[in-house]
Amino acid sequence: MPTIRIPTPLRKYTQGREEVTVAGATVGAVLEALERDAAGIRERILDDAGKVRRFVNIFVGEEDIRFLEGLQTPVGERDEVSIVPAIAGG
Repeated sequence: MPTIRIPTPLRKYTQGREEVTVAGATVGAVLEALERDAAGIRERILDDAGKVRRFVNIFVGEEDIRFLEGLQTPVGERDEVSIVPAIAGG
């Protein structure tokens, strides 16, 4: 099953775990499975339309899903999915 890396601000939904393993063949399916295990996390990652929020980046391995197939990006059994909140600076 794919491993999801959880950023610090969202770990309150995963009982402090920085990595969670869930089943799913696409990024969208993995996020839905994550929501079943960590209720409330989905709304922090996806907007009301079901799209990835502007300030959240999701990677499969080293690849940003925005440049792949978005939430339909395939995920393999050994893939690592990273949720990375955008950081503003100045």
